[in-house]
Amino acid sequence: MKIKNIAIIAHVDHGKTTLVDKLLISSTILRENPNLGERLLDSNDLERERGITILAKNTAINYHDYRINILDTPGHADFSGEVERIMGMVDGVLLVVDAFEGTMPQTRFVLKKALEHKLKPIVVINKVDRDAARPLEVVDEVLDLFIELGATIEQLDFPVVYTSAYQNTSSLSPDPAKQEKGMKNLLDIIIKEIPSPVVDVNGPLQFQPALLDYNEYVGRIGIGRITRGKISVNKRVSCIRSDGSIVQFRIQKLFGFLGLNKVEIEEAEAGDIVAVAGLEDIFVGETICQIGHEEALPPIEVGEPTVQMTFGTNTGPLAGREGKFVTSRKIEDRLNREIQRDVSLHVERIGTKDEWIVSGRGELHLSILIENMRREGYEFQVSRPRVILKEKNGVVCEPYEFTRIDVPAEYLGAVMEMVGNRRGILTSMINHENQVQLDYVIPSRGLIGFMTDFMTITKGYGIISHSYLEHRPMENTEIASRKAGVLVSINQGLSTGYASAALEERGELFIEPGTEVYEGMIVGVANREEDLAVNITKEKQQSNMRSSTKDTTIVLKRPKKMSLENYLEFINDDEMVEITPLNIRLRKKVLDTTERKKMDSQKKWSETNK
Repeated sequence: MKIKNIAIIAHVDHGKTTLVDKLLISSTILRENPNLGERLLDSNDLERERGITILAKNTAINYHDYRINILDTPGHADFSGEVERIMGMVDGVLLVVDAFEGTMPQTRFVLKKALEHKLKPIVVINKVDRDAARPLEVVDEVLDLFIELGATIEQLDFPVVYTSAYQNTSSLSPDPAKQEKGMKNLLDIIIKEIPSPVVDVNGPLQFQPALLDYNEYVGRIGIGRITRGKISVNKRVSCIRSDGSIVQFRIQKLFGFLGLNKVEIEEAEAGDIVAVAGLEDIFVGETICQIGHEEALPPIEVGEPTVQMTFGTNTGPLAGREGKFVTSRKIEDRLNREIQRDVSLHVERIGTKDEWIVSGRGELHLSILIENMRREGYEFQVSRPRVILKEKNGVVCEPYEFTRIDVPAEYLGAVMEMVGNRRGILTSMINHENQVQLDYVIPSRGLIGFMTDFMTITKGYGIISHSYLEHRPMENTEIASRKAGVLVSINQGLSTGYASAALEERGELFIEPGTEVYEGMIVGVANREEDLAVNITKEKQQSNMRSSTKDTTIVLKRPKKMSLENYLEFINDDEMVEITPLNIRLRKKVLDTTERKKMDSQKKWSETNK
């Protein structure tokens, strides 16, 4: 069977995974079935809940006499490491672009990677059935982006297919009325335009893993394309390690992919994408070879982390009550398992402390790990995210990001002021009727804590997306952080309705009456810049003189609820987020009220006497 290898790339939420669903249905692998559901490859609960792809997935379909291997990649910038590594596994890409939104920051990033690898592109203008869809204008935007990124003449001559993945229709015409049922038009273009892999089936084996999976029984599983020769179960092979050393091992398991399944196979040959088990600590970019023919393939670069956080065992007064896994050994084992499959993640223990520096590609990357651990029963605490600095030629550099913001025109002034305070540099501004599109270059530290304020100012109507650009010399300027102080409990016990009602004029609460609190726990945001120590467990004094008619029902405002990402953005450097399977709490690093006041006084004195 002849082979075609393609990756589906796009900005987040432009319809990649839904398109894969319909390609599976249009092939001989699956038939349309209402019980199958949607986003078939997004098997992770968080992927389904959030509507994003977190990990690259591979599948395959049979179409006529072809096996089409398809890799569905994440669209969010925080998981761009997954995109980078698979480009060497494929011969072409489907660039999916929303017919209304057009090209976005992550469109630029993924296309740049594809063009650098000299891959054949097919442009898929998706969601042509959307109201206000503008397919022809979007094609022009895509062409401009190709030119801007230095595409070759051959790459500029890209075919275009117009689809509605949600409706399972496709066409070679931009006219929505000419959409045809099924994805035959797209599949035919893939067969016609995407080159077959140029490989030597009869040469000595070469295989390089670009992705990792993990199994407790066989250890790491390397997923990649066989570039030369054949591979079979029980065969002894060599692995050229990242440091140049060579180790021999036996192929224990070999898996192929078809539809939604990983299928055990006995043998595979050059050009096919397979998963190999047998070397429990295999790493991305290493080369598996035939013994006696050890030739290393060029290494695969793994993008460096840009953001880090401190993870630690829970040291709060309520520690150990809600979690199943609470000890440092359990937390460290879990973090080490994560880096077995996620090579974009780095973990480093801090001396002999029960703390670890966990580094990733962005806040979302790390918050997904935190949420997965929480759901698995882990209890721990984490610090505020901070950017990772580099030193180049003796100069301290920080990461910068290309950022695109779409807002209604009425919020333009407030948004531009807020981004300016975070050292954003405006590079482009385009008006679309009542919407304004702003392009910025902004230091990554300016984006930490930005989303909450942005959504508040735009009342939820703003859209922001960003992708890593480069490291630049760090400016010795402060970036605006949270202005408001917090309400901090001074004692332990249950919060009361009486105390909560009295505190409403001093800020906005995070908790309801009857919530267990402790000294140093943050219970709300203050309406002033300074932190306020409050007694939220205070009860109303009883008196024999009080008549029952004076007991009125207390009507409280609804507590402010935030997501995990909101909490991580909200906290300052002297605060932490306590994570348990049942609760997410905010706390001060120093819980003792008196000690904290002393530290604040010393800090103010130092700033005054600089």
